[in-house]
Amino acid sequence: MPGENLTRIEAQERAAVVDVQSYEVELDLTRGAETFGSTTRVRFSATPGASTFIDAITKTVHTVTLNGAALDVAAVNDGVRIQLDDLQEQNELVVVSDALYTNTGEGLHRFVDPVDDEVYLYSQFEVPDSRRMFAVFEQPDLKAEFSFTVTAPARWQVVSNSPTPQPHVDGEIATWSFAPTAKISSYITALVAGPYEVVRDELTSRDGRTIPLGVFARKSLAEYLDPEYVFDITKKGFAYYEEKFDVAYPFEKYDQLFVPEFNAGAMENAGAVTFTETYVFRSKVTDAIKERRVVTILHELAHMWFGDLVTMKWWNDLWLNESFAEWASTIATAEATEWTEAWTTFQAMEKSWAYRQDQLPSTHPIVATINDLEDVQVNFDGITYAKGGSVLKQLVAWVGIDAFFAGVSAYFKKHHHSNTELSDLLVELEATSGRDLSDWSALWLETAGVNTLRPEFDVDADGAITSFTVLQEAPADHPTLRPHRLAIGVYAAAEGGKLERTHRVEIDVDGARTDVPELVGVHRGDLVLLNDDDLAYAKIRLDEQSRQTAIAHLADIANPLARSIVWGAIWDATRDAEAPASDYVRLVLGNIATETESTTIRTTLSQLLLTARNYVAPATSEATIRQVGDTLWTLATEAEAGSDAQFQFVKFFAQIPSTPEHVATLQGLRDGSVTLDGLEIDTDLRWELLEGLVLAGAADGSDVDAELAADKTASGEQAAARARASIPTAEGKLAAFSSLVDSDALPNAIVRQTTVGFQHVNSPVVLEGLVSKYFDVLTRIWAERSYHIADTVVTGLYPAPLASVELRDAARAWLDAHPETPALRRIVTENLAGTERALRVQAADA
Repeated sequence: MPGENLTRIEAQERAAVVDVQSYEVELDLTRGAETFGSTTRVRFSATPGASTFIDAITKTVHTVTLNGAALDVAAVNDGVRIQLDDLQEQNELVVVSDALYTNTGEGLHRFVDPVDDEVYLYSQFEVPDSRRMFAVFEQPDLKAEFSFTVTAPARWQVVSNSPTPQPHVDGEIATWSFAPTAKISSYITALVAGPYEVVRDELTSRDGRTIPLGVFARKSLAEYLDPEYVFDITKKGFAYYEEKFDVAYPFEKYDQLFVPEFNAGAMENAGAVTFTETYVFRSKVTDAIKERRVVTILHELAHMWFGDLVTMKWWNDLWLNESFAEWASTIATAEATEWTEAWTTFQAMEKSWAYRQDQLPSTHPIVATINDLEDVQVNFDGITYAKGGSVLKQLVAWVGIDAFFAGVSAYFKKHHHSNTELSDLLVELEATSGRDLSDWSALWLETAGVNTLRPEFDVDADGAITSFTVLQEAPADHPTLRPHRLAIGVYAAAEGGKLERTHRVEIDVDGARTDVPELVGVHRGDLVLLNDDDLAYAKIRLDEQSRQTAIAHLADIANPLARSIVWGAIWDATRDAEAPASDYVRLVLGNIATETESTTIRTTLSQLLLTARNYVAPATSEATIRQVGDTLWTLATEAEAGSDAQFQFVKFFAQIPSTPEHVATLQGLRDGSVTLDGLEIDTDLRWELLEGLVLAGAADGSDVDAELAADKTASGEQAAARARASIPTAEGKLAAFSSLVDSDALPNAIVRQTTVGFQHVNSPVVLEGLVSKYFDVLTRIWAERSYHIADTVVTGLYPAPLASVELRDAARAWLDAHPETPALRRIVTENLAGTERALRVQAADA
């Protein structure tokens, strides 16, 4: 990677020298497609005589003026940092530069809409990329006021953190002079500009202020926007958080902007949140995606308090920002919206992500050691978000929900507009709960790895439990045994065939063995479920009778959260090679038809396809893929007309066609000769069906070109890239590979979709010729591309579907030969871990 790192020590040294008061940033967006003008005026105090630097990633620096004296640009600027010597007690720095637009989703991203050639801009600064737009002391604890002045086409919308002022118009050009922001960190400043369509509303905050609201989208997408629903969820979130936090919304307005080619789900810029525009639904989407959008809206809103009003001092506490927003958005979704089963969704998606991440060789404590910006980038993962959120959920159970919210409120009131560390929050929670959290913090936040809990029990001739013990294990590399607050449920068949809970106990588990005398004398029923209600963060196992009950009757479990826990338990056992992969296939195909929770369906079917392609024994993979395709289509034909389940069964069927009959069905769905009641073949579904035909060898690049001609949109271009990369030949895969490694011209969204198609195979042999090519280009890609693009390419072009000894050995050899670049090694190590896991699971299924 380029020499753009910032170490924690450097940040601490700079914070000891500098205190920033304000930035005045002037941006000229009228200079063409490559560069924009950026002038920064910074006022800051400093230790007299000290030296430091300011961050500025630029194309050209024209002048640097410090306290009225012009500095020698060539001597003080290296394109990344500007050296500042002999500082005074009060300082004014002016940097005049040209900066570069990006197509990577980092800094100031520039997009041209293929529908109408309109230009759209948006900023994305987390972690260290505001320095790509203006000169800045780029670290979260140097908060300041920011004033932006923006010159752009007069017909554009221009949005930043402060309310948008009336522009000064001069013909076709206008200038917007924004009022100063509150004191905030640089990474949550924002600029969004272009001919966006906007819908406006307002609400009244708990302190009586009127808060203007805006929802924005590109002109060519605006017809698909549903602003009334977005406003409704937003208002419910405002009311929920202001009540629970007992602190009014801390900014002047709240705009939500759906922007193109966004790398993440959303970003919590203060008062100007950006979202991926995949949340603007031009075609039908699953209920899982609809719910995820709600959770994301509430996640970013929670950040206005936790992260924006009060901000971490350094990036080692990034987990706390994201974990809190994950937890808060889930409870708000469950309690304040129609998505009342949000905790089931959390279990199915977030916790499964956390368990996967926590079993990789690269796992780390929730409170990770963050020595520099590169560490931040690689730790933006399932530990930061999902495990942290899961552990916070357990902390809430430990201290009590009322004490937790009271502690959070006190934290906001004490530290508003400042920077904090984890200990600052724990102090408030200890005060409101009366609990000492030092041991809890040490065991849960400062150690890595996930525990496994197993039931061990005996029953008498009548099925009554005579002894019951919970066994706790830890992996050898991370041997910590932790305290868990959890419930144990006993389920038995009830009238009508449903499995209902007949008994529940809630206990504390600690150490390797925890006896549960409360269950002695209770009939064991048909299924015993550890971690019922999903209070704990731990993998669980089922006893053999419960496992067989689940395989045969999981669909009969009445409670959707209990079902999700059982789905997850058997999936974990499969991934750990403790249960045959073929059993998991049987479980899913036999029980998914009546699953009611959309995210559970989506997650489970994704795992089913992975199992069929990578985890079953190679000798049975082809037959399993065929069986999965056959059954998914049967499930689609038998599902309720127009239901979410029907829709998902069709979508996943389109991902795994392998027979002439599958091809004929896909072709029939596209041309209308095959129909299902309630199923509309809309634009996005047409693309998915076409990609299935490409995968099966029944369509090619010319078919993709024809479809793109009918859908010449950004979404169409991305779907076309994914479909082309799915061509199931060695030549097709090489073309996809080369398009990403031979040139850096493609924008981030096309890069991402190309890697998705590259990985989409039924027969992985077409990837064999690319193993050596992949490892040959890694260091070059890492050196030449931005972090996000390099990460996407290195992860997405790894030929994971091969899951072969040869691939494993090649990855090990590369790691042995390249001890440098820790961040790159981490990605390769994670890829290798996936291959090693697949080989273990295949062997267990043989």
